[in-house]
Amino acid sequence: MEDPQSQHKQPKKPNQLLRYAGLAFQMMAALGLGVFAGYKLDKLTGWKFPVFMIIFSLLALTLILWQIIKDTSRND
Repeated sequence: MEDPQSQHKQPKKPNQLLRYAGLAFQMMAALGLGVFAGYKLDKLTGWKFPVFMIIFSLLALTLILWQIIKDTSRND
């Protein structure tokens, strides 16, 4: 007969897969939104060097990495 607690300790792989797939989608969406907003602001200002696109993409990457570290460091 199996120990009922041994079933409770097994990690739920489909939930982890969906969690990381959701993180990947958030990464793509945030980076895309940052690049798009920066591109539009650069077009609006008329500057030749893409200052806002660089700033917003780096800001999006920073926020994405912070979100990934926060979500993966949980002990659940």
